[in-house]
Amino acid sequence: MPRWGRVMEPAPETYNPWTVVNVVFHHLAAQGLHPVLGGADPGAPAADLLRAFGIEPAPEGDRQAGENVKRHLAEIRAAVFGESENGS
Repeated sequence: MPRWGRVMEPAPETYNPWTVVNVVFHHLAAQGLHPVLGGADPGAPAADLLRAFGIEPAPEGDRQAGENVKRHLAEIRAAVFGESENGS
C-alpha cells in the first residue's frame, strides 16, 4: 500500500509500432490515397515516432489490448468449458 506523500510512478506506457503503421495506413487510404507497404520497413520509423511521444515501443504491444484479449479468452473458456477465472 502506498504511503501518503509519496508519488507513485506510473508503469511505462508501451505500444506496438505496427499498430501505428496500421492506423496511418488506414487513415491515408480513407483520405483517398493509396499507400503501399514495401521497399522499406516502416516499423523502425513508427518506433521512433512512439519514442518521440514518450511511449516505449514493445513487441507485445498495447498492454490494455493484451489484457482485453486475456479477459475475452477467459470468457470463452468459461462459456465452453464452464471454468471460472481462477481455473476451477
